[in-house]
Amino acid sequence: MSNADIIIGEVTGTAVLILLGAGVCAAVTLKKSKAQNAGWLAIAFGWGFAVLTAAYLSAGVSGAHLNPAVTIGLAVEGATPWDQVPLYIVSQMAGAMLGAFLAWIAYYGQFKAHMADLANQPEPAEGADDAKAGPVLGIFSTGPEVRNAPQNLATEIIGTFVLVIAILTQGLNDEGNGLGTLGVLITALVVVSIGLSLGGPTGYAINPARDLGPRIVHALLPLKGKGRSDWGYAWVPVVGPIVGAVLAGLLYNVAFA
Repeated sequence: MSNADIIIGEVTGTAVLILLGAGVCAAVTLKKSKAQNAGWLAIAFGWGFAVLTAAYLSAGVSGAHLNPAVTIGLAVEGATPWDQVPLYIVSQMAGAMLGAFLAWIAYYGQFKAHMADLANQPEPAEGADDAKAGPVLGIFSTGPEVRNAPQNLATEIIGTFVLVIAILTQGLNDEGNGLGTLGVLITALVVVSIGLSLGGPTGYAINPARDLGPRIVHALLPLKGKGRSDWGYAWVPVVGPIVGAVLAGLLYNVAFA
């Protein structure tokens, strides 16, 4: 697999993943959206279909990792050379930021209406939990319902472990470097299952690029009243998925290989 294949497949695929994933969060959250208040089922299935679309798009090009945790898990297992890991991760981060920006463009009018309404409401008290994250940050990145770092970290480790071990045990593509056609569908369904079963505590990042890239975009966007980007929590959806992926890769080599 060439460096160009990795860049094209991962940037494009991750951008589509975040465009559709952040898009369903925006649809459910923002005023003047026809899907406002559609609920957690819409978000879980929206992210699952986002994975399905993005992975089908990029599977034949880069193996459809779309997630630094998946790339690291595949490297620990031995399917992906370690010297390719930095290029995969940089491409995924670039794609995640692009996808988040495109989601903002797609919902630009709804963001304006939502923020205009919020401007008439009082600011939360300094130090309150809801002061740690801006009112639209959840469209871009994840956050805990109960802010407890050890539990939040454990939740992300467990969710990502399930994702990566499922990818490894279902079999990879012919090149052995990513998802095959059936694997794309299975992985999308696994993501829906994780969202429904394990997504409640933290919003199930299970992907460092999915959380960090859009969080950076949130920090940079000219959204008046957008609030904080919650950098104090940002390490959890990065470290947790990496640890979960490493554990999955190690277990696969011991018990399944």
